[in-house]
Amino acid sequence: MTFSLGVVGAGQFSGQFATLFQAHPGVGDVYVTDLLPERAQQLAAAQNLAGTFPSYEAMLESADVDAVAIFTQRWTHGPLVLQGLNAGKHVYSAVPMAITTEEIAAIIDAVKATGLTYMMGETSQYNPATVHARNQIAEGAFGRLFYAEGDYVHDMDLGFYDAYRYSGGENWKSTASYPPLLYPTHAVGGVLGAWRTHAVSVSAIGVTDDRGDGVFDKDVSQFGNDVSNATALFEVAGGGSFRTNEFRRVGYPSHIRESRFRFFGTEASMEQLATVALWQDKKGVKDISELLEPKPTMSPDDPSLRHIAPELRAAFTSGSAPVHDRERLPREFDTLHNGHEGSHHFLVDDFVTAVNTRTLPTVNAWVAARYTLPGIVAHESARQGGARLEIPDFGDAPAS
Repeated sequence: MTFSLGVVGAGQFSGQFATLFQAHPGVGDVYVTDLLPERAQQLAAAQNLAGTFPSYEAMLESADVDAVAIFTQRWTHGPLVLQGLNAGKHVYSAVPMAITTEEIAAIIDAVKATGLTYMMGETSQYNPATVHARNQIAEGAFGRLFYAEGDYVHDMDLGFYDAYRYSGGENWKSTASYPPLLYPTHAVGGVLGAWRTHAVSVSAIGVTDDRGDGVFDKDVSQFGNDVSNATALFEVAGGGSFRTNEFRRVGYPSHIRESRFRFFGTEASMEQLATVALWQDKKGVKDISELLEPKPTMSPDDPSLRHIAPELRAAFTSGSAPVHDRERLPREFDTLHNGHEGSHHFLVDDFVTAVNTRTLPTVNAWVAARYTLPGIVAHESARQGGARLEIPDFGDAPAS
């Protein structure tokens, strides 16, 4: 059984996923559309896709497309997802799910009403540190988990200027100021992807940017944002807390590891930095770096990455780590590029399997809400000087 897929957006990220979707035995024809038609045509020609559509609306109207995969600007996802679901298409969406509580609620309502598959492609769900922590939690190795940390530390100078210029055109500075806490899922999802709980309240602090280059400038920003670094402390259901950092001006090698995690329990703890990861208990310390280290499957100098800033290429070339269970993946993926610390193969397989078996994917609408909404509320907390705010919850996904 197969289904056809329409890729929405032909930018730096989507081409890598188009390759994987096209290679998956559960997918048939793959099409593409982009606001810049020449980009869609170039991608279709380069990867021998089934064809292009002149617009997203035309793609949704076509009976030749069963599902869509959205890789557009991060603040556009909510409305595009709703369009797709309401047009009768299954939807895969890049992160974040949406940027308002209302958009998230509407997506969940649409999934309930249509019975269609929705999945958010959160890479941290399969970050090796999250996978290992998830396994250890399931075995009770931490004892009672009571605190965790998730960081998304990616300096603007390390590739983001080029990426925003590529996607934003001549007015790129207005969107490069995207509020850090509205892109929360790499940090939040990495914590909650292991720790089966959800955030119930938050207090957050933002740091006003002082670079003075027109990025993170309220007078330029489409979002009225002048904060480049932010920290949020979350309370979780059942007792405990976790902290996340969203840093865009930071002296740190994000090209080595941009997402990193720590978990603390009554019997053991686990800590990850840029080049080392440690498992610790009351007896001592064990270096688990090798277990969590993906092995590159593509050279950063590969011609297919020539349009991507060198500092960003590691996100597209990582293979799998020893902690990853590749047995569940189609063998067609064995020789294909992976990315974001080995997550891409698993995300594509999750979506394809969910659509073809009509089961809920791991990061379904309800899980995606729990990964996204905490950041939306944290952003508001920071705007209110750190006020502690409650985080709404849409509950667990209904039993299938």
